[in-house]
Amino acid sequence: MTSPFTYLKHVREEFTHIVWPSNHTALAHTLVVIGIAIAIALLVGLFDYLFGSVVSRIVGG
Repeated sequence: MTSPFTYLKHVREEFTHIVWPSNHTALAHTLVVIGIAIAIALLVGLFDYLFGSVVSRIVGG
């Protein structure tokens, strides 16, 4: 088992290998994720409304 200091030293070394995205790329990917999340939320909401209406008609409400 390695000491915590050795572990943190290795973590620090690994951070030097990371290629961070540019601000433009990070913003673009963030907007894509938000857009997809909104689209899925709207789709699930639509299905909920449709299935709820069908069940309500079947039950007689």
